[in-house]
Amino acid sequence: MTFGNDLFTGRTVVIPGGTSGIGAATAERFAALGARVVCCGLGAAGGPRSERIESRDINVLQPGALDDFFASLNQIDVLVNCTGVSRDRDEWKKEKFDEVIAINLTSVMDCCRLGRSRMKSGSSIINIASMYSTFGAADRPGYSASKGAIVQLTKSLAQQFAAENIRVNAVAPGWIVTPLSRALFADDVVSAPIRNRIPAGRWGEAAEVADAIVFLSSEAARYITGVCLPVDGGYLTS
Repeated sequence: MTFGNDLFTGRTVVIPGGTSGIGAATAERFAALGARVVCCGLGAAGGPRSERIESRDINVLQPGALDDFFASLNQIDVLVNCTGVSRDRDEWKKEKFDEVIAINLTSVMDCCRLGRSRMKSGSSIINIASMYSTFGAADRPGYSASKGAIVQLTKSLAQQFAAENIRVNAVAPGWIVTPLSRALFADDVVSAPIRNRIPAGRWGEAAEVADAIVFLSSEAARYITGVCLPVDGGYLTS
C-alpha cells in the first residue's frame, strides 16, 4: 500500500511489543511515514533501527514497568498494542495460562488505561487480535482465549473512548511469517496444507499487517471504530 512519506510527521506512535515481529515491522512503517516511534518490550537491543525509533527494554509483567513507561511520555497520537506470547501446550498448566492472559490481555488493557490521558481528539488505538479470535486452538487455550477477548475489549474501549474522539480498532493477522513462525513456515509438510487453504495462495508478511494498522490509524479510517479487521489472505473465508 502506498502512503505519503509525511503522513504521520509530527505525530508520536507508541508500540508496546514493538521490538520484534509485527510490532517491529509496524514501527518501521510508521517511522518511514514521518512519525516519532517509541517501542517497548523484551529484547529492545535487537529491535528496529531508525533515527525516528526509540526502543526501551520493558517486561510488562514487572509491577510498575508500564506505569513508569507511560509516565515518561507526553503525547500519544497512535497506540499500537503488539505485546503477545504463545506457550503452546504448556498453556494447559495454570501458571502458563495465567501468564499468557496477563501478557496478551491484561497488559493491553493497562496500556489503553495508562495511555488515555496522553491522547487527544483524533488519536487512535490499534490492538492485535488473531485468527484464533474466531476459532479455538486445542494446543493453546490461553492464546486463543486472550485473542478472543481482545476483540471484545476493543469494542468496549471504542464505546468508552468515543466521546473523546479516540478510535479503537483491532487487526486479526492470519498466517504471517515472523521470527516466531519462521520454522513452521519453512517446514513444507506442515505449511503446505495451510498455504493451500489460503485463497491468496501464500503466507502473509508482517509489513502487510503493518499497512492495515497504518490505514486504521489514518484519516482514511476516521469513521471506523470498534472493528476487527482480518489480515489473512482470506483464510477465515475458506
